[in-house]
Amino acid sequence: MYDDESRYCYFNPNSFEASEQFFLVGVLLGLAIYNSTILDIALPLVVFKKLLSSRPINPSAKTPLPTANRVPTPLTLDDLAVFRPSLANGLRGLLEYDGDVETEMCRDFVVEVERYGEIVQVPLIENGQNRPVTNANRKEFVDLYINYVLDVSVAKQFEPFKRGFYTVCGGNALSLFRPEEIELLIRGSDEPLEINALKAVAMYDGWGDHPDRVSAVRWFWDYFKKMSPKQQRMLLTFVTGSDRIPAVGTANLIIKLTCGGDDCNRFPIARTCFNALVLYNYRTREKLEKMLWRAIVESEGFGLK
Repeated sequence: MYDDESRYCYFNPNSFEASEQFFLVGVLLGLAIYNSTILDIALPLVVFKKLLSSRPINPSAKTPLPTANRVPTPLTLDDLAVFRPSLANGLRGLLEYDGDVETEMCRDFVVEVERYGEIVQVPLIENGQNRPVTNANRKEFVDLYINYVLDVSVAKQFEPFKRGFYTVCGGNALSLFRPEEIELLIRGSDEPLEINALKAVAMYDGWGDHPDRVSAVRWFWDYFKKMSPKQQRMLLTFVTGSDRIPAVGTANLIIKLTCGGDDCNRFPIARTCFNALVLYNYRTREKLEKMLWRAIVESEGFGLK
């Protein structure tokens, strides 16, 4: 389920997918950590918060996890605001409303959800449709609402997802991490690119014994440096499949420049599985920049917008 405003996706409580599908997605995220691979999936921070707060306990561990860490972390309005900002603002407005909530808001302890094009009212508590929201109980209503959206409604999808994740990332090591750090391990960092650091660890193939002396190679790095930050991210996405860098820093992202041959009218080729760019030995700087930029901006949809 994708939110256009926040640009985050979350579990669809009304999905038709079998639980095995969510299990495999959890496995995929676990493998991203295990293999130090960037997987830029736009999940809100609350997903990683829920993962850590509900991690399985290993009874055979030499150092058991502290009991306090085993208590699920409460979900807050800030958690909801990351994924559904408009809904969070509405609930915050309800909490801060100065008037009579019961007579002016006319709300009951129910949440309205869309299921296959139909609006359905789901009680948040037993007989919630007959319990009005008042100034005295509105905090309880908001807490139940948040818990329903982020937890109760997606429990069927989250449980197999969690099992899949911990199938790969079992053990107590994750207890040392915060949710933000787990997100960083999986999605990588969006910090500014350090082109000199990328250049220092780059690998070369087919450029001879001194690739740093080849004009096309020098022009490539010069062009990379003079790009705007947005354009640099676009180039990084073209080569690696993601515009983010590893959590441990730019120096751990190794780009491989391969010589595709002499000057020609062919475009550079990206092999994202290997962070490799096949670059031709273009005759002029202008031609290299033109061919590379066109390859970047027309790399999706065959140039069709």
